[in-house]
Parts: sequence; structure tokens; C-alpha cells
Amino acid sequence: MNGADTTGRHEARLLDPATAATHLDRLYRAALALCGSRDRADDLVQETYARVLARPRFLRNDDDLGYLLRVLRNTFVSGHRSARSRPAIESGDELDRIVDPSARDPQDVAEARLVYEAIAALSPDFRDAIVAIDVVGLRYREAARALGVREATVTTRLFRARQRVAEALRAETAAEGRFSTECASLCS
Repeated sequence: MNGADTTGRHEARLLDPATAATHLDRLYRAALALCGSRDRADDLVQETYARVLARPRFLRNDDDLGYLLRVLRNTFVSGHRSARSRPAIESGDELDRIVDPSARDPQDVAEARLVYEAIAALSPDFRDAIVAIDVVGLRYREAARALGVREATVTTRLFRARQRVAEALRAETAAEGRFSTECASLCS
């Protein structure tokens, strides 16, 4: 049996930069959830594309978005590790820089910011699950493949992540006021 058996194997293909650019909005939403800041999300997406497009990338399957999300997450983790060695700079005017195009009033902008901050504060496993499913919109199977875990693991992590975000928002509601039904629906 000398014949090469290629069943079940995927041929490596070159990542098309034009196709990679079609995922910009989803990557930005994922970056915003990871970072909690519009400026940092812009920088993270830019850094991700710079890394991916710096040299040819060969993929074994058709999951461009999953690959780009892994690179985005790895870039975020690398940046986060190097930032730990530097002192943090607090900025009180970040609320003014976050703009949700669908927001109609400042209350909606503030609520969206709180949701993204709650997501950014999660542990990496929970944050990755909620970003992949709720922010980027991947299916459970796609998220599992992108994160390198079983689908059941994604389901469990997503459930716990949603619980923790909801708890954080409840605590914020008790401390400062109310949330709209749109904001609360993001956590259910």
C-alpha cells in the first residue's frame, strides 16, 4: 500500500489578505471586549493584522476567522504580559472615547462600556468564550475549534462567563442606578 491516502486531510492554503479584511468588524468587537477600551481595541486589531500580514500564512482549513481570533487573543495576551511590567496609566476621560454607533443617549454608551469592562475583567478562559460566542457571533463548534477546546467546555465557560458579567452588572446597578432592558439582555 504505497499510495498516499489523503482522505481526512486538508490541503494547506494561503490566507488571502482580502478575505482576512472581511473579518475586521468581528475582530474589532472581540478586541473591544478583551480590552474594554476603544483605543486599545483599535491598536490590538491593527497589531493583529500587522502580524498576520507580515508574512504568508498557510491554513489547514477554511476557518479564517478562527485563525484570526487566535492571533488576536495571543497578541492580547502577549501585550498584557509586557504591560504588567510597566506602570498603569489611569484615564478618567475614556468614557468620552467609547462610541457605540447604535447608542442613542449617553446612558446607553455608559451601559455598553460597563458591559465591555465586565467582560474584560473576566478570567481569560471565560473572557475568550464570551467574546467568541456573544461578541464575535461564532457558533459553539466554531468557537471550540478557535479556542482549541471541546464544545462542552465552551458551553460551560460561556454559561459561567455570562453569570459573572450579570453579577458584575447587578452590583453596578445596585451601586449607581439602573440598566436598560437592552443592556440587561446582553447577559441573559
